[in-house]
Amino acid sequence: MLKINKQEALDYHSQSPAGKIEVIPTKPVSTQLDLALAYSPGVAEPCKEIAADKDAVYKYTAKGNLVAVISNGTAVLGLGNIGPEASKPVMEGKGVLFKKFAGIDCFDIEIDATDPDEFIRIVKALEPTFGGINLEDIKAPECFRIETELRDKVNIPLMHDDQHGTAIISSAALLNALEVVGKKIEEVKVVVSGAGAAAISCLRLYLELGLRLENIVVFDKDGIIHPGRTDLASLQLQFATSRAITTLGEALDGADVFLGLSAANVLPAELLLKMAPNPIVFALANPDPEIAYEVAMATRPDIIMATGRSDHPNQVNNVLGFPYIFRGALDVRATGINEAMKLAAVRALSDLAKEPVPDMVNRAYGDNTLSFGRTYLIPKPLDPRLITAISPAVAKAAMDSGVARVHITDWPAYEDELRSRLGVNQKLMNRITNAAKSNPKRVVFAEGDTYKILKAAQILQDEGIAQPILLGNRNKIARLAAENNLDLEGCEIIDILHEEAKREQYAELLYEKRQRRGMTRYEGRRLLRERNYYGSMMLENGEADAFITGLSKDYGKSIIPSLQAIGVAEGVKRVASMYIIQHKKGPYFFADTTVNIDPTAEEMVDIIGLTANAVRFFDTEPRVAVISYSNFGSNPGELPDKARRATELAKQRYPELILDGEMQANTALNPELLQEQYPFSELADKGGANTLIFPNVISGNIAYKVIQEIGGAEVIGPVLMGMRKPVHILQLGASVREIVNMAAIAVVDAQKAGGKGL
Repeated sequence: MLKINKQEALDYHSQSPAGKIEVIPTKPVSTQLDLALAYSPGVAEPCKEIAADKDAVYKYTAKGNLVAVISNGTAVLGLGNIGPEASKPVMEGKGVLFKKFAGIDCFDIEIDATDPDEFIRIVKALEPTFGGINLEDIKAPECFRIETELRDKVNIPLMHDDQHGTAIISSAALLNALEVVGKKIEEVKVVVSGAGAAAISCLRLYLELGLRLENIVVFDKDGIIHPGRTDLASLQLQFATSRAITTLGEALDGADVFLGLSAANVLPAELLLKMAPNPIVFALANPDPEIAYEVAMATRPDIIMATGRSDHPNQVNNVLGFPYIFRGALDVRATGINEAMKLAAVRALSDLAKEPVPDMVNRAYGDNTLSFGRTYLIPKPLDPRLITAISPAVAKAAMDSGVARVHITDWPAYEDELRSRLGVNQKLMNRITNAAKSNPKRVVFAEGDTYKILKAAQILQDEGIAQPILLGNRNKIARLAAENNLDLEGCEIIDILHEEAKREQYAELLYEKRQRRGMTRYEGRRLLRERNYYGSMMLENGEADAFITGLSKDYGKSIIPSLQAIGVAEGVKRVASMYIIQHKKGPYFFADTTVNIDPTAEEMVDIIGLTANAVRFFDTEPRVAVISYSNFGSNPGELPDKARRATELAKQRYPELILDGEMQANTALNPELLQEQYPFSELADKGGANTLIFPNVISGNIAYKVIQEIGGAEVIGPVLMGMRKPVHILQLGASVREIVNMAAIAVVDAQKAGGKGL
């Protein structure tokens, strides 16, 4: 009979240590023991713990990461009251967005109940199951009462996204639009078309931001909202005006802002002409706005416009808010979503739009010109920074306002956890980037007149990671910067063809270094017209701290100038390269993947030493496996023999190093397999290898490229090892993100080595 240990059962069901925010793990269900732990009899242990303390439900179940998307189908998109069954595709889609953008699990629940009391009773009864509740597509005015009463009755985060999601996103857009045109929110006049849930919630949040009630005029399908109306809810009557206005045209005379949350084409083009200079128009009816975008732009060239459509600039899309708001609320186990949390989300969105746009976002939207201004008021929905901008802001606001039951103390670690929910562990690069920011160094880029390098330089400069020096044609750089809205202020630009005196100085220094290796003064002068030689000599002469090249030339051609001008570090016979694989399980290090085509066993020992030192450079203890297609002599052959010999020699040279081989890659990375089949291995009780030494460049190169293309991990590198000073060679065609990462590594390389390379 299978016996279950109590602690084993509790550990199986435990979601996370108390008070720690982390990804909910996947539980194995493949053996008899797993089944006994998952269900009877093991499941009884967490049941008893929760019965004794209801809050333990967050520890032993998935409640803390589970949100219900609930609707009765009475106001679905622009389709109206189509019923709960017809609303289900929308609710399922909402669940996909929760999971995709914030790692939140969802159940969609469609309720056949239009009576508010019945709806409230049903939702309240569901509270024990869920960590949060997202109400969706419930018609006004019932939605106001439903949300208000449920907020008082439940003790978990709850939000009607149709109201507050639109309010939060449009508020951020409004703040930034007003900043662009130089107007103050407390002074502007606002006209609103629509008095439903979204419009009223927008106005209530605008009031929190400083908009004055007397400067608001609201219309619905029956006309202006005034105190004599008897067909409105109290929340709508809050915005009634007594001003002598009856038509939309009268209201728009001199108005600064038009907010539309009503129906298509209710705003005639001629009425735009009555608005104040630099009018702000948020025409958010979907799929067709209150005025067509093309018509509005043609009528008022000074207009700032937002819509709900993805094919126009400034899309007010609720996905910018709800996944991240619930993420932050869940992670501190907030008892609700209050005004402070909503305002924190507004400010975070507003601020993020003013930061440089990542290249991966530019690529996703096919637009390199995205930057804060009239056509970019809020971030794009595919911006990966949203989760680390909004969720921490919401969580902190929950803590500060007293509704958080768990307090986060390590915010950088929390941001790492947020990223890992989306499948990438960036702890290592975050540490490197933060270290680089503590003491930015001068990094010279050979290909300084290419878009990717210029974009990376802007990010490095803006974020304080490095001091970029750009080698390139000044006119070309200026043109690229203008075409792509890049701000390169603070970046040094050197057109080497106009630096004759400096080229002559560097040529003489290079000649002195290479005169006994066949180089003439004439050859030195000729070579210094090439940027790779010029940049290398800047580093060699102390006029830069690190050198980066390789974006537009293959690796071999890119490295030769630095080898000639700078050379290898003392005691190093050959350089090597290493790739960093950032995976959710942690960082892995692959070498040699680029430089040494088919090293001998003795040369592999040198590579092992360089790689171990480089891994330590990244604050990681190397656990090294020498890779082959054989496990400890199981298969004969030239390659396994070489790997086995390299292992023996390396153990003699580096006795302190955790090292074993030769072995297959899956064996090296699987500690359970090592313990079961090869318990004698040094790696068996060390958690397996984190550093793989490949027997030739073919196997190493194939391995990292397969991982890079299949996905699930981010590949960083190649990191050049063994140079006398910090030199790094990019992958041919590297992305902007890869360039920024490499520059951060180069800066820390320069910091730690005191000018000596890895």
